Amino acid sequence: GVYAWFFPEHAGSGIGWMGLSILALCAVVGEVIEFAAGAALAGKRGGSRRGMVLAVVGTAVGSVAGAMVGVPVPIVGPIIGALMGGAGGAFAGAWLGEIWKGRTAAEGAHVGTGAMIGRLLGTSAKLVIGAVMVIIATVDAIW
Repeated sequence: GVYAWFFPEHAGSGIGWMGLSILALCAVVGEVIEFAAGAALAGKRGGSRRGMVLAVVGTAVGSVAGAMVGVPVPIVGPIIGALMGGAGGAFAGAWLGEIWKGRTAAEGAHVGTGAMIGRLLGTSAKLVIGAVMVIIATVDAIW
């Protein structure tokens, strides 16, 4: 947005507001997919609504905590920490939700594993959307 503001589109170069709008839409879609994927796969594995909600909460808390733990390692530390913390948080949240609901630890682990895998798949989808965004921005800046 800052680039489009200071370097408006002219004579075939720069990023236009239409391209910026498409990029913003892609970013929102990527966030929604990443955020909801863990809960979706937990639900597909028979998780309760409580387990799915706690998987989403665990994802958010785990991502932030993991990023903070990874801070001492420059650049990649917070990224890997957020990824692993989010996956672990999704597992823990779904597991806790199922235990709270009165299910066995094994049932909770089954649902929690689904939440963790869903979270990792959601992150992978967001990575693909990010790559598409780079291509869109490059094409918009050149043409």
